Amino acid sequence: MNKTENTNVQPLVEAKSLKKHFQIKKAGTLHAVDGVSFKIMPGETLALVGESGCGKSTVGNLVMRLLDPTDGELLFNGKNIYDAKGAESLELCKKMQMIFQDPFSSLNPRKTVAKILAEPYEIHKMGNAEEIRKKVEALCDRVEFSKSLLDHYPHELDGGMRQVVGIARALSLKPELIVCDEPVSALDVSIQARIINLLMDLQKEDNIAYLFVSHDLSVVRHISKRVMIMYLGQIVEVAETEEIFRNTLHPYSIALLSAVPKVETEHSISRIVLKGDVPSPINPKPGCRFAPRCWMAEEKCFKEAPELKEVCPGHCVACHFANMSREKMKTAATVKM
Repeated sequence: MNKTENTNVQPLVEAKSLKKHFQIKKAGTLHAVDGVSFKIMPGETLALVGESGCGKSTVGNLVMRLLDPTDGELLFNGKNIYDAKGAESLELCKKMQMIFQDPFSSLNPRKTVAKILAEPYEIHKMGNAEEIRKKVEALCDRVEFSKSLLDHYPHELDGGMRQVVGIARALSLKPELIVCDEPVSALDVSIQARIINLLMDLQKEDNIAYLFVSHDLSVVRHISKRVMIMYLGQIVEVAETEEIFRNTLHPYSIALLSAVPKVETEHSISRIVLKGDVPSPINPKPGCRFAPRCWMAEEKCFKEAPELKEVCPGHCVACHFANMSREKMKTAATVKM
């Protein structure tokens, strides 16, 4: 777990009302990300969670400039990254790196591991062939990757080793921020633990900040300092990790956490069952996007979109009735697990 942040430290990353809309022929506008704001402090792990299709990976791609925003700003050390060009843009690439979900498709199958790890150094002209080889070998030592495998191709490695190569590549330029897009979801549980522990050790050594995109709440609880919960393109709740798990306030967050498997020996567990399907992100209707599935929705919820407001120090919720959600959850449809 990360150390308590100094309130005088300026954010490393600050997103301001980020939006990404896609025009769909004969259908309308798909609101993949719709007004997302957040901050990441130096050395902090901020987790972004939500169900598939809610826009998590799109946020990660916006942070990495793999997509251009429809609107909004993203500040890195106080400067808007979308204004960066030329040498400034290249320098930003050194400070912001990404670990992808699929370690196989994110590595060039035609290149050996040695060439994959050497490429960032070559692009940024950080030494001759001999110097770069030494840097690559030092990188292998950091992530505990056997140098005997450097001349192997990605298909010759198992999933865990491929992801270690992805992590090593992300570390090569000594970044200040790494976007981790579901970095362990494609791996076996035993390998997941090794990768998570490696990420945490590297963070302690280099004070790296992570935007950790995941749907696995048990992993999120282990690695993150704060958690953002996303639903249909919008952030619905943000708080310290333990606060989220102890005192969730948004109805969607409550339902999401109720689905986390738990080991109980004496008491049965009630899982909240949401009614209906997830609404389409194409031309979303006014009001709260969770209202059609919410057990405590009232007329106001269908007409007026709630703002993300701080309800207690460090805990923000986008719900008109957040102060009543824990009590009203008793009326939600549940099933015994």
